[in-house]
Amino acid sequence: MDIDNKKFLVFGAGISGIGSCRLLLMNNADTVLYDSNINKDKSEILNKLPESNNFKLILGELTDEIINETDILVLSPGVPTDNEDVLKFKKAGAVVWGEVELAFAFEKGKVMAITGTNGKTTTTSLLGEIMKKYNEKTFVAGNIGIAYTKTVMDTDKDSISVLENSSFQLETIENYHPVVSAILNLTPDHLDRHHTFENYINAKKNITKNQTEADFCILNYEDENVRKIADEIKASVIFFSSKRKLDKGLYTSHDSIIYNDGNKENEICKFDELNILGTHNHENVMAACGMAIAINVPLDVISEVVKSFKAVEHRIEFCGKKNGVYFYNDSKGTNPDAAIKGINAMSRKTCLIGGGYDKNSSYDEWIESFNGKVKLLVLIGQTREKIAQCAKEHGFTDYVFADSLEEAVKICVENAKEDEAVLLSPACASWGMFTNYEERGRLFKELVSKL
Repeated sequence: MDIDNKKFLVFGAGISGIGSCRLLLMNNADTVLYDSNINKDKSEILNKLPESNNFKLILGELTDEIINETDILVLSPGVPTDNEDVLKFKKAGAVVWGEVELAFAFEKGKVMAITGTNGKTTTTSLLGEIMKKYNEKTFVAGNIGIAYTKTVMDTDKDSISVLENSSFQLETIENYHPVVSAILNLTPDHLDRHHTFENYINAKKNITKNQTEADFCILNYEDENVRKIADEIKASVIFFSSKRKLDKGLYTSHDSIIYNDGNKENEICKFDELNILGTHNHENVMAACGMAIAINVPLDVISEVVKSFKAVEHRIEFCGKKNGVYFYNDSKGTNPDAAIKGINAMSRKTCLIGGGYDKNSSYDEWIESFNGKVKLLVLIGQTREKIAQCAKEHGFTDYVFADSLEEAVKICVENAKEDEAVLLSPACASWGMFTNYEERGRLFKELVSKL
């Protein structure tokens, strides 16, 4: 990438912002790192970055001079594109990129990218393991918790970058071009940020924006919103289905996952050979397999890795059996649709912990999915009153409030009987009570381990 005579401003000093800034400074770019939080520790930030004469750190207010001299504004995912300061940069003529777009400018190999409302991390992790088995020069990064800007400088012409992409990361795509992409599912999420479901879908669709007829896109046939996108995509589409046989593609049949190449059926694995539970995970497996098949990974390699793959932390993660009660950590269930999958994976009566930060979600379908399986709902966080009202409207009244996760676990332990389950699957983000869903999940596991 030609960065000579370009002035960059990286907006946000979190993981992505630090990663973007480090990448730019490694390439001697004229760089400003800005964060609106004036109370951030400057020395802590500077310790994470290489020394450079081309660098300036600004906390608090932006001046018109800084805004007007910026050529490329690099947004961290947490900064909305309609932020008041971002709009000032746009008005001044700055090009707006996200961290993914910036990193891609330095990519030397091929990119395989996954998006969707739910299942991204499991699918990305599984595909990463498959590709590492096939090609040792494989890097796994993105929304999975490792900044793409951190791995991209290690890529070469033979490498593969397997990336999880969020809607926030895909909002600002310009040249980003995966050779294989996947859209797993689309249900309303992050409407506090995107405002409408249509805007959210359009952000997700950007993963295919620069794909050509030579590329591939893996789509969920059983998700109506995803299926509608197929005709808009230039890439060759490979469908997967958990409900029907396809003339070509991946599907479940009886107790197996099948790939039909158009001529014959090839069994990838049987359900009972998997270490991950539920129909949603069968879909994640099919998506990862479809992506690997598209890049010519042999089926025996794919099958071997799929059978050995273990569940991702915080996604219907079995935490142990205590006094005859089964405990599951599904802290990554940060929206109602993800949390429905957590409930569907349970095979016994369940005490459910829900609630958290309000993303303007609707909880009707989540409550309806309880279907006699949830014996007690313990609600925490900002949304607890809103969820309780929704539960009452659907005739579910077996709920109680707790002021902390510790109290919620205690209530569940008191109410769960032998051979029943306790499930943390909040249907909400963790913010407000926790830094992120990982912190929430780890506290839950810690509490369970002490029982």
